[in-house]
Parts: sequence; structure tokens; C-alpha cells
Amino acid sequence: MLESLFKLREHNTTARTEVLAGLTTFLTMAYIIFVNPTILGTTGMDKNAVFVATCLAAAIGTFVMAFVANYPIGMAPGMGLNAFFAFTVVGAMGYTWQQALGAVFISGCIFILLTVTGVRSWLISGVPKSLRCSIAAGIGLFLGIIALGNAGIVVANPATKVGMGNLHAPQAMLAILGFFVIAALDALKVRGAILIGIVAVTVLSMALGLNQFAGVFSMPPSLAPTFLQLDILGALHTGFLQVILVLVLVEVFDATGTLMGVARRAGLLEGGREKRLGRALFADSTAIFVGSLLGTSSTTAYIESASGVQAGGRTGLTALTIGVLFLFALFLAPLAGSVPAYATAPALLYVACLMLHELVDVDWNDVTEAIPAALTAVAMPFTYSIANGLGFGFIAYAALKLLSGRAREVHPAAWTIAALFLIRYVFFAGE
Repeated sequence: MLESLFKLREHNTTARTEVLAGLTTFLTMAYIIFVNPTILGTTGMDKNAVFVATCLAAAIGTFVMAFVANYPIGMAPGMGLNAFFAFTVVGAMGYTWQQALGAVFISGCIFILLTVTGVRSWLISGVPKSLRCSIAAGIGLFLGIIALGNAGIVVANPATKVGMGNLHAPQAMLAILGFFVIAALDALKVRGAILIGIVAVTVLSMALGLNQFAGVFSMPPSLAPTFLQLDILGALHTGFLQVILVLVLVEVFDATGTLMGVARRAGLLEGGREKRLGRALFADSTAIFVGSLLGTSSTTAYIESASGVQAGGRTGLTALTIGVLFLFALFLAPLAGSVPAYATAPALLYVACLMLHELVDVDWNDVTEAIPAALTAVAMPFTYSIANGLGFGFIAYAALKLLSGRAREVHPAAWTIAALFLIRYVFFAGE
């Protein structure tokens, strides 16, 4: 049955190799079941329900990837997008989490439409490489300031906007220790380094009496507080135009880049196999739609899937294993609820550091490429908004190319995105 479903021999692999690869990928991305409830919980969402929604969205999305695309790629709510959901849409813009879920639902529908019609490919080809790289780096910086805030290392300061927190506080010290544990373990190629770091800080905080142990196993909590609680009509407010635009753009670039990168590493874009990439793109589009119904931010393909590919994963059996493990994780709700924000902060900060690597591929010798890229990356943390970073970057790119007489280098898709953001700032600045 496994052979007929996943064509193991054709991919020169075995069931044992695929299952071990799935376990490897799960260990590297399982931190999301602790981090996502912490982030989305800041909006007022029930953390236990978000925990269940996270596990289910990851499992369902990964199952679709396994059976529809036969790709060894895990799916789960995306880092960066959950921060945009919680800290920008709800925190800074003041919308309800129900409206934010409605925006995720609408973006999922648009994402599916863009994928089916081929517009997704047009958008990707139209956005310059420098901006694609800076978007990832900017989201990394945004995650970084959130992580440092959660750890108490960076605090608000009326004189300097931001300032140094109390590094002698046990929470800050534990977060710093957790960061170095994660970085060192990852440098030593230890599987599940991020997860180990989160658990280590949580256990130490319990030993010091800073946090209460609620147990490890239990029946899954109720999903009712978030299930089908999205407010679609509320998300049709004019102020949500930029929210939906940002969700779609980040989903397009992040998911597509991840899928193509991991697939290329697994040799799945060679010898006619590239046709399955279209199915994989459709799979990750449907996962966003399902996640919004369950009650979580946008679901996307995880770059951590590369660890499973490195371990030999080549087919959907790897993804099937990941999905099954996420279902088993549903019974770890007490453990997830015991994890404090300063225990997940090191994971956020480490992911942020890794994302800054993307800036290497920016052409810093070309001002019309470098300045928009820098503005994109810098504006995200400094305006506390991924949306503003994207807006500043696209508008600057189009303007500089136009004013330097190089307007022909700008793809119609980039002109369109820049125009949409310009309209938003001119006519809907107060929305």
C-alpha cells in the first residue's frame, strides 16, 4: 500500500528511512506547538484552543501535502505571520482576533485562486530578488524585537523609545541561557535543538519556582473557543485591504520559496517531477483556508523540512509521519500550557537570527535595489509592522527605478503592489 501511494522505489527510498525522516522534521518544527499559543494568546484567544488548532492545522495541511503532492514537507502555522496577526493586526491596528481570522480566511481563498489561475507565478516572477530577501530578513528583525521584549531584555523607554531591561531578572537570564543552548546544539547538528532549548528553560523555571508544572499528558482541550469564530464580514472593512495584501504577499513568497528550496534539495524538481510542484503549491494554499476555520494564523510550508530531506526523506510518507506526530502532540496540552513566554523567546530570537542570512543575496552595489531592501527590513521592527515594511519597500523600489530612468526594469506586478500600498497610505492612512 505504501509503495502504491508514495512510489518509494521510484524515489530510491524505504519506509524506514521515510519514517525516520518524518520524525527528524517533526522534532525540528515541534516548537511551534508551544510558540504559537503564546503569540496568539496575546490577542485574547484561548491558548488551549489555539494549541489544538495549531496541531490540527499542521496535521491536516501536512496530510494534504503527503497525499496530494507526495512531497516530504511539513506544514504548520508560520512564524512571522503569527506575529503579524497578533502584534500588528490585533495589537497595533486594534482589530479583534475574530476579524483577523476572517482576514486569514479571505487571504486563503485568494491564495487558492492565485495558485489555480497561475497568477501566483506571475506575482513571484514580478517581485525583485532584493525585496524577496529583505522581506524574510525584515520579518526576522520583527521577530527579534518581539523575542527580546518577551524575555524582558528590551523594554519601553520614554527617553530613547527602547532601552535595556533588567538582565539580572531570572526570566531574562533563563532566556539568554536558552538562546545559547539552542545555538550551540544547532551548531553541533543536534536534531530538535530549538525544542530542547524551550523544554530546558521551562524545566529550569519550574525548578526555580517561577512557573508551575501542569503535567504532560491529558485529553485534548476543547477547540470550541476558536473553531469557526472568524468574522469574515468584519474583515471586509477598508482597513483590512493592506492586511489581506500583506498576508497574501508573505504567504506567496514564504511558502513558494520554501517549497522550491526543499524540493530542489530533495531532487524533486528533476526529470519531470517538477509537475508535482503545482500540487504542492495547491496543498499549502488549502492549508491556510483550513487553519482559519480551526482558529489559527496562516499555515505554511516549513523550511525545517530540509532536515528530514537531509535524513533521506523523499516522498509523502515523510509528511504523513509528521502529520501523525502532530496528532499525537494533541495529548501534550498540559506541557504546552506550562511553557512561559520567556521560554519561547530564545526560539523566536534564534529563528530571527537565521532569517537575517537572506540579506546576503541583496545587490548592495545597486542603490535602486539596496535602498528599498534596507527600508523593507528596517521598517518592519521600527514601525512594529510587517505591512509597513512591505509598503515602504515596494514604493521605494518603484520610485527609485522611475526617478533613475530605469522604469523598464520594474515588472507590472511590482508596479501593482506599489500602487496598492500608495493608495492605502494616501487615502486610508487613518484606517
